[in-house]
This record gives sequence, C-alpha cells and structure tokens, in this order.
Amino acid sequence: MFKVAAYLLGTLIVLVFILPFIYTTSPYTLNPSEILSSPSLSHPFGTDRLGRDILARILLGGQTSLIIGFLSAAISSIIGLFIGINAGYFKGNMDKTITIVIDLFLTFPTFFLLLALVSYIQASAVVLIIVISITGWMGMARLIRSESFAIGTKPFIKVLKLGQVPTTKIIFKYFAPLLAPIFLISFTFGVGGAILAESGLSFLGLGVNPPQMSWGSLLSDGKAVLDIAWWVSFFPGLMIFIVTFCLMQISDFLQQKANTKEIQAT
Repeated sequence: MFKVAAYLLGTLIVLVFILPFIYTTSPYTLNPSEILSSPSLSHPFGTDRLGRDILARILLGGQTSLIIGFLSAAISSIIGLFIGINAGYFKGNMDKTITIVIDLFLTFPTFFLLLALVSYIQASAVVLIIVISITGWMGMARLIRSESFAIGTKPFIKVLKLGQVPTTKIIFKYFAPLLAPIFLISFTFGVGGAILAESGLSFLGLGVNPPQMSWGSLLSDGKAVLDIAWWVSFFPGLMIFIVTFCLMQISDFLQQKANTKEIQAT
C-alpha cells in the first residue's frame, strides 16, 4: 500500500504543477454559454456557476494548497524539532519552561486558534503558511522532546558531555540521525493536517482571497449548487482526500519501519 500511495501522491503533485503547461485552458475565463456543464471531453471535470473550467481551477488551486501544506508543515516541523531538542537535551528549567508553553498552546483547540488568528488578518497564501505554522508545531515538539529525553540518557551521550564535546556537534551528529524517523513521520502527518486546515479555512471563507484559489475555496464554491452540479465540489474534495489519504499511508509505513528498527535495536 505504501508504494501505491507514494506513486499516487508523486503523480498527483507532478500533474498539478506540470499539466497546466499542457492543458492551457484558463481557470479565469467566464463562459456564459457553458454554466454548470457536466464533465465532458471539452471540460473533463465540468464547469462552475460562471462557466469556468473546473479542471484548470483544480490544477491552479492545487498548487496553492500543496505549497501551503508542504511549506507550513516544514516550518512547523523545524520549529518543533528545535524546541523539542532543546527541551530534551538541556532538561531542567529549560524543559519545564518549554513544557508549560506547549501545554498552554495545546489548551486551545488548534482549528479555533486558527480561526481566531485569521479573522484578524487579511488572509493570503503567505499569511496562511505563517498562521498554520504557528499553530502546528506543538505535536512535533512533544514527540521530539520525549525522544530527545531518552537519547540524552544514553551512556555514549553522557560520555560525550563529560568529554566536553560541543553541544552543536552532539545535537547534529548524534541526536539528528536518531530523530530523523520521528521527524519524517510527524512531517507527513503535518502536511496532511496543514492541507486540511487550509481547506477548512477556505471552505469557511477565511482562506485565500479571489482571484487566488485553493482546493478548499473551490470546494466551498460548489456547496450552493451541490444538488444540481455535484462535480463542482466533488473533484476538489476528491483531490483533498487523495492527498491526505496517501500521506496517512506513508506516515503509517514510516512509523512501522521506525518501530521495527527500535524493536531490533532492543
């Protein structure tokens, strides 16, 4: 299942960024004579309420959704990695302070925190990346902190500390390779979560603003005509489902691999 998910996800990402150079239909062109046309050879995914080609809009919106998802997940994962390593390595007051900060952030439901932040800021792709990153680092930080704590108690780390090996060298040379599997697992989960968060905000009208579009905003556009034109919402929703499903399958595979290596090591 992992190979199927990886190939499907890779193919979808390539198509989203490459196919617009081949399928040159404009996602902005209005066509009053083809309003809510069902899927056909001329419009494979049909048209929306303004006669715009849905396939072209899905390709352009997919670029926005994927960029927001991957960039925000990367930023939040790096923040969580940095904070988690510091908490697990230095321990003591540093660990207590970081734990309190993480717990404070976790007391607020993430999506409602996103809503609160976005409602006071003019939404754009850059703003959504920043906001989702700010609200998405806590899970990574907790996982990394826990694992860093365990690594820090290993005998060879204590020997390195006694030998006054520079902290940066210990972290980058010894902590980082051991934390890589957890980082990758959390990152893949983070990408799926970020795409869903962006889609949810855009569906509620708090995401990217026109003429920008994303899968979430396209999904929202079709809710008013869902009973007479199912394709307007179906295809953006299908893209969101495929990407998040593939990411979950990849995450599960990485987690199984990490658990197997941990069992073998013990």
